[in-house]
Amino acid sequence: MAPIVLYSGPLSMFGAKAEIALREKGVPFELVMVPFAAGDRYDPVHPEVMRINPKRQVPVLVHDGLEIFDSTLIFEYLEDAFPEPALWPKDAVPRAQARLLELKSDEIVFMNIVRLFGLEDTPQHPVAVDAVAKAYRHYAELDANLAGRDFIAGAFSYADIALFMAQFYGERKGAMMNETTPRLLDWRTRVLARPAVRTVIGRMGAWLTSQRRESPGYIADAVAASR
Repeated sequence: MAPIVLYSGPLSMFGAKAEIALREKGVPFELVMVPFAAGDRYDPVHPEVMRINPKRQVPVLVHDGLEIFDSTLIFEYLEDAFPEPALWPKDAVPRAQARLLELKSDEIVFMNIVRLFGLEDTPQHPVAVDAVAKAYRHYAELDANLAGRDFIAGAFSYADIALFMAQFYGERKGAMMNETTPRLLDWRTRVLARPAVRTVIGRMGAWLTSQRRESPGYIADAVAASR
């Protein structure tokens, strides 16, 4: 089969999701970084990203004639094309539950954190206060979900990848996890210990540092290892 090409970006949450999944699967791939514009949004300057994705965003994955975009769709393709090691539960009900948790991470947890973009220096702004309060409610629900398990859907899965990346942005934008969710803090430590996650998040933190932007303290070791 032809090699996989993944188009991502130095601070793309969704690109990071796809890259972590590829690394967890142990699948060889070529990583193409699309230049990052000012702020936290991408300028679609790469012609292949513009051609393949009508939304003009990363990630985009190309493999053996297939051209797809959207991190969740990439997850589904990787699971079908490279079933081992499995990153979805085997049985129908737990698989559906894990998929729901992955969707919630992207569409509820992260979409709420997006409301904090641009408000980092004004935490008392009503929108910021509301967004942080809702983030903590999401964190509390996820903390309860971790009772008796190491990962949010049982075994490590795509759901953990999605949530880890969502909370990484929460940490950067003002919705930091704290001691009120101890299971979630322990979960984050376990996820960060995974080589695939450390590689990707360490490089992202190093990029932030190179741009004179703050990198969350809890990834400091991963950042140092990436240099």
